[in-house]
Amino acid sequence: MRKLVFRFVLILLLGIFCLWVSLPETTGFEIDVTGSAEPEFTLNVTQSLGLDLVGGLRVLLVAELPTDAFTPQELQQAANNVSRRVNGLGVTEATVQVQGNNRILVELPGITDQAQAVNTIQQTALLEFVNFSGLGGQAQTLEGQQVITTQQVAIQNQRIQAQSDNPDADSEAPPALQGAVNPLTGLPFETVMDGSGLQAATAQFENNGWFISFELTPEGAAIFGPYTAANVNQPMAIVLDGVVLSSPVIRAQLTTGGVIEGDFTEAEARQLALQLRSGALPIPLRVDSADVVGATLGQESVSLSIRAGVIGVAIVLMFMLIYYRVPGVAADGALIMFILLNLALFKLIPLTLTLPAITGFLISIGTAVDGNILIFERIKEELRAGKRLSEAVEAGFDRAWNSIRDSNFSTILICAILFLFGQTPGASVVSGFAITLALGLLVNLFTAVFVTGTILRLLVKLGEKSLQTRNWLMGA
Repeated sequence: MRKLVFRFVLILLLGIFCLWVSLPETTGFEIDVTGSAEPEFTLNVTQSLGLDLVGGLRVLLVAELPTDAFTPQELQQAANNVSRRVNGLGVTEATVQVQGNNRILVELPGITDQAQAVNTIQQTALLEFVNFSGLGGQAQTLEGQQVITTQQVAIQNQRIQAQSDNPDADSEAPPALQGAVNPLTGLPFETVMDGSGLQAATAQFENNGWFISFELTPEGAAIFGPYTAANVNQPMAIVLDGVVLSSPVIRAQLTTGGVIEGDFTEAEARQLALQLRSGALPIPLRVDSADVVGATLGQESVSLSIRAGVIGVAIVLMFMLIYYRVPGVAADGALIMFILLNLALFKLIPLTLTLPAITGFLISIGTAVDGNILIFERIKEELRAGKRLSEAVEAGFDRAWNSIRDSNFSTILICAILFLFGQTPGASVVSGFAITLALGLLVNLFTAVFVTGTILRLLVKLGEKSLQTRNWLMGA
């Protein structure tokens, strides 16, 4: 009996915590018992809503090259890189979808800084390590200046050739390259390696300044290592989109990586590191349109949906109480706990709620009721077979467990398959449905057995004599 009371208190405390987390105004808390400047424990909870519920930004990107100048695989790779950049912006449940043979549609729910989002998505972030050997002190004077490189010339020639091959294409002619050339040769500066040779890039802060630390790929190391070994004590420029960020002097051979310095602010360093991590876009893209979209449902429709959900849950609670009586009390308590746990997990993880995600949650409520029904029907069968009430309860839970476990895990397996399909750009809403449904099924394994079992066993212990002679109270 003491163990049951202890479990019930734990469930009650967990329910209160989940209720607090689920409240719309709850954003988290901090614990500081020592009075130090930094809190010892911080819990942040947020509720993310999808584009169909909260609105956001819809960006349509169009390839600047004609369709015969790139392959569908390259367009898909560009979409994948855009998707990684979007994830780096902290946007979840974003939709990145290839449309036709030259367009990419990006939907960003709840985005606030539209200019930054469009800039981060579109920029090719052409990073170049440029040969400044022989310039000596002249290298410093070029910092912050626009320069012309062999890589830029190659890209420009590709765009011009693509337009000449397709004169009917609806796109503007690329602007002429502007900037300084190598004063020693009168030709564009030589590009030693571009950003494709980078494996990782992170923004870091040290000595009152932000910089980007990078690591090289094996292919990048094969280029960078020999070059730096042959040009020790010579300057080398780090150029981003044609602008010289810095021109450090090579002090030793670099075979694994290095740093990029350029008097960055924190926002600039993080954005550049994100673009470099995501990879340069294999196809130059231009923004065809960028529109702010309102919530598809609207506030009134969201309110009606919530009201319908509350009414549906209330009907289920009444049905369980009327049909199963005392076990129905346990089922109602477990169902309320199930809902609170799911709502709290949505904010703690956090998950982005879209219409499909909410649908997955509502379906999982049905599975939670199914688990209780299996247990109660098995208890009724044991009582009809003449077993004592306490024995019937234990047998009901033991024998129904296998069915609950197998049915839930088989559905979770289907959710895993849906989640994998949802990783395809443009199908992320499928992932949202799969995640909330699978999460609900896992929570159901806890509430249907532990919560329902604890409450029902406690009720049976408290009124076993009356319930033993009145099987109708057990729904039998």
